[in-house]
Amino acid sequence: MKPKSKVLIIAGSDSSGGAGIQADIKTITSLGSYAMTAITAVTVQNTQGVKAVIPISEKEIKNQIIFTAKDIKPDAIKIGMLHTSKVVKKVLESLKVIKVKKIILDPVMFSKGGKRLIDNKAIIILKKKLFKHVSLITPNIPEAEVLTGIKIRTTSDMIKAANKLLSLGAKNVLIKGGHLNSKKVEDIFLNKSDFKIFRSLRYNTKNTHGTGCTLSSAITTFYSCGKSLMNACELGIKYVNSAILTNPRYGKGHGPINHLNSMQLIKRFK
Repeated sequence: MKPKSKVLIIAGSDSSGGAGIQADIKTITSLGSYAMTAITAVTVQNTQGVKAVIPISEKEIKNQIIFTAKDIKPDAIKIGMLHTSKVVKKVLESLKVIKVKKIILDPVMFSKGGKRLIDNKAIIILKKKLFKHVSLITPNIPEAEVLTGIKIRTTSDMIKAANKLLSLGAKNVLIKGGHLNSKKVEDIFLNKSDFKIFRSLRYNTKNTHGTGCTLSSAITTFYSCGKSLMNACELGIKYVNSAILTNPRYGKGHGPINHLNSMQLIKRFK
């Protein structure tokens, strides 16, 4: 099987394999595309929490992006953990050099266990400079609250926050509603002309580690293959829901989801 597209991931590493670069690679590969990486930080973590974050130098992050894209031009880029303002600035410089149009930003701010993964200066630059350079941003509710200053308790609050993000320069917004206390999960897609609520069943499981990384990578993959952004969001949400439903129940904490749910593998052993 030949890869359908090429996707560059700019994000942090998760040693447990459930989130970050590892989840991104698994997602992109299982959906039939080719994954490349620029690692922004190495984390020491497992399903129970994050023990340490070891940053990669800003210079080498920029080198990874430009050197990789110079040889294999990506059809789309997924951006995840950018933990400092200096990292955000170097990523911006890199994007201006490689000139890829399809870019998805997952503004990672907290680990599943609640550890802060970004500083305040980085958040300011995300809003002021990076938003306008990306095709879509995919914050969850805690991230949307930090970015907008709006307390989100209802779907109406999510819509209000999405509009605020558009006013800050975002072109398209997908706010993920998994943190709301509701029977169904509602994800809000919004731009200046389109609006859609994606409704999904809520599964009773703690094994949702890496769902945000996985969703943004799935959306990037579908988008890189020619799907519209709204359709890519819909397909990405379906992929993540299936991955949650079939999670392997690994670990003692918030376990990973099943990134292989989209693959049908037939092997013959002689």
